[in-house]
Amino acid sequence: MRRLFYGNTVGGLGSLGLLLLRLVMGAAFVLHGWPKIQNPLDWMGAAAHVPPVLQACAALAEFGGGMALIVGLLTRLAALGITSNMVVALAMVHLPHGDSFVSKPGGHSFELPAVYLACALVFLLLGPGRFSFDAFLFGQPRQSEPRGGG
Repeated sequence: MRRLFYGNTVGGLGSLGLLLLRLVMGAAFVLHGWPKIQNPLDWMGAAAHVPPVLQACAALAEFGGGMALIVGLLTRLAALGITSNMVVALAMVHLPHGDSFVSKPGGHSFELPAVYLACALVFLLLGPGRFSFDAFLFGQPRQSEPRGGG
């Protein structure tokens, strides 16, 4: 269980890189999720073919997942929610509409969801790094020092 939530896979510099990525991506998802969490059951509008409960899950994955990434708490779970959102966004919106990977200015592309998907997969594979609440809460227990027998 400890390994699921933390499982240190990188050193100090890698952890610093994961921290920076968590902060930027987390802030982006908090901002993307904020308007959705305000109206979680109907943020897609009346014409949406997505049930309200799934809209609420998506809103929670974005807003809550962004908050979790920022502090590094339950990072892999947050990354799983974001991964799911990005797969659905690609499958339901971008690919069916024939969006290109990178578009001309003002055009539609699937570049950003693909980048977010790749970053979320990095967190699923590597975890949050040392500079996280996950490391503090679920990191390896410290071995007590042997007591001298004199």
